[in-house]
Amino acid sequence: MSFIADRLHRIKPSPTIAMSDKAKELKAAGRDVIGLSAGEPDFDTPQNIKDAAKRAIDAGDTKYTTVDGTPALKQAIAGKLKRENGLTYATNQITVGTGGKQVLFNALMATLNAGDEVVIPAPYWVSYPDIVALAEATPVPVSCPQNNGFRLRAEDLEAAITPKTKWLILNSPSNPTGAAYSEQDLRPIADVLLRHKDVWVLTDDMYEHLLYDGFKFATIAQVEPKLYDRTLTMNGVSKAYCMTGWRIGYAGGPSELIKAMSTLQSQSTSNPSSVSQAAAVEALSGPQDFIPRNNAVFRERRDLVVDMLNKAPGLHCPRPEGAFYVYPSCAGAIGKRTPKGAVIETDTDFVGYLLEAEGVAVVQGTAFGLSPHFRISYATSTAVLRDACTRIARACAALR
Repeated sequence: MSFIADRLHRIKPSPTIAMSDKAKELKAAGRDVIGLSAGEPDFDTPQNIKDAAKRAIDAGDTKYTTVDGTPALKQAIAGKLKRENGLTYATNQITVGTGGKQVLFNALMATLNAGDEVVIPAPYWVSYPDIVALAEATPVPVSCPQNNGFRLRAEDLEAAITPKTKWLILNSPSNPTGAAYSEQDLRPIADVLLRHKDVWVLTDDMYEHLLYDGFKFATIAQVEPKLYDRTLTMNGVSKAYCMTGWRIGYAGGPSELIKAMSTLQSQSTSNPSSVSQAAAVEALSGPQDFIPRNNAVFRERRDLVVDMLNKAPGLHCPRPEGAFYVYPSCAGAIGKRTPKGAVIETDTDFVGYLLEAEGVAVVQGTAFGLSPHFRISYATSTAVLRDACTRIARACAALR
């Protein structure tokens, strides 16, 4: 009899974290490795946010808080959602977790039963299907290929919905592709959901502020108010506010769902860090002027990476609307041989070849549910990105 619970066999370690850890291990062993697998801004947390955390510590704000968020943070979140998204939530309709991942975990674990289905557009963030599987439900990936802009089409959603469907997960801008949904893109999806009144929507808006070229953000409860009562709008401070390590995610939704999520959290982690919550209040309520400055840098990096990768033999890299990822196709490399004679049969093989031959760590498209692709995070310095893309192009040119 195995000591480890059977449910653990339904999931696997995060492939993105695994690749980041592998790159760190190789660096520690003396290898010249460039890690482009972590979804983490290289900018420091803004000073005003750090100062707010210091004030909280000095004021003794280091005790337990309400399980799912302080009143001050919930009010700041409600203000943000009203101001920026046109969504009105009372504080009992808002939950705060230890990062966006916990909010997603709580929502799915609190609502899914064995046999339920969750529609997940692919490519998807690696954690969505595993959390669904851990909850004993069935992830239903829906392929959203490059020729559809990596976006879910209404007719494909319609075909995926069954009487067992409980949730649709929407992520815009997307991890891993950077693709974003405009109001016009969301409208036909909303129309499908209006016809299927038992299907709820979980929107992952974590990259909301990371948009380029004038693209205007929209979230589905804003586009179709009739879906408000069955939508969980999730967000957090990790990406736009450069606060990945502070671990604060939040969501607004129906009070019954929020209460259930709070009950689950009360028996797992209890409250998020009190100091991090104080910092998040400042992040959401304080100056926002650093965001467009950071975005200007991200946009330049995006353009550099896209332009360089599109010159590499066998690669094709679309120019994404947001986030800080690109999701190039490596279809042109499949079937070729490395200088050592190995055949590149999959994107996993290609990623392994890049790491072995040139010391560049990226994540295979298989991990995100759509191959043959790979994900690059361009949330690192321009010099590092230029070096990495030069190495990738050299590795591609060496294939025969």
